Amino acid sequence: MKESAIALVTGASRPQGLGFAVARELALRGHHVVLAGRNLDRTRALVAQLAGEGLSADGVRLDVTAPDDVSACAGFLRTRAGRLDVLVNNAAAMPDFATTSLLDADLTEARTAYDVDVLGTWALVRACLPLLRAAPAARIVNVSSGAAAQIDAGAGLTGGVRSPGYSLAKYALNAFTATLAAELRGTGILVNAVDPGSVATHPERGDDAGDRSPAEAALDIVRAATLPAGGPTGALLSAVAPALRA
Repeated sequence: MKESAIALVTGASRPQGLGFAVARELALRGHHVVLAGRNLDRTRALVAQLAGEGLSADGVRLDVTAPDDVSACAGFLRTRAGRLDVLVNNAAAMPDFATTSLLDADLTEARTAYDVDVLGTWALVRACLPLLRAAPAARIVNVSSGAAAQIDAGAGLTGGVRSPGYSLAKYALNAFTATLAAELRGTGILVNAVDPGSVATHPERGDDAGDRSPAEAALDIVRAATLPAGGPTGALLSAVAPALRA
C-alpha cells in the first residue's frame, strides 16, 4: 500500500483561515496533513474536525520565530515519517495593517513582519530540508501577497505604502523564494511563491465583497504544492497564472 504524502502547513490554527483551507484540500487529495499554529488547542480542534471528515491529520504547536518550536516541529516530522513531501509556509504577520506610509511606520511592527514572514520561513525551511530531500519530489510553497507589488512599483507609487513592514517582508519573501529555488535546482525540489489574491479570512477587519473565499484561494496553493516534475520553480505565481490553471 502506498504511503500518504506528508504535508506541513503553517499558520493553520484559524477555522476561517487560508492555512486550514489549504490543509483540508491537501487532505482531500490523500495527503497526511500536519497543521501547525501558535495556538495548539485551536489547531487540535481543527485536526479533530478533519478526522471527523475521515481525513488524516496531526497538529503541532509552531511559532516560526521560536527556535525551539521550529526544532520540535522538524523532530515531530522526522519521527512521524522521516520525510516531508510538501511544506506550505503560510504563517504571516501583518501588524501594521492600518499604516499607509514608510515614514509613519512603527519599526517594531516592521520587525515582527520580517521575523515571521521572512526569517521564520527561512528557519523552518532549513530545519526541514533533510526531510524534504528525503522525499521523492518535495514541493515548497511560500504564500506571498500582492502587497509586495507596491515595492516593485518603487518611484512609480502615487501614494504611500500600505502596511509597509508587511509589504517589504513579502517582497523579501519573493526574493528568498527565487534564491532558494536556484540553490535547490537539480534536486527535484520545486520552490514557488503564490499570491492568492485578496482572501476573506478576517471578517473582524471587514473583508471586501470581492474577496475570494479561503476554499477558492486554497486551490491555487494546492496546485503549486502538487506540481508535476518539470513544473516551474523560483516563480511568483498569481491567482490567474497559467501555471496554476494547467
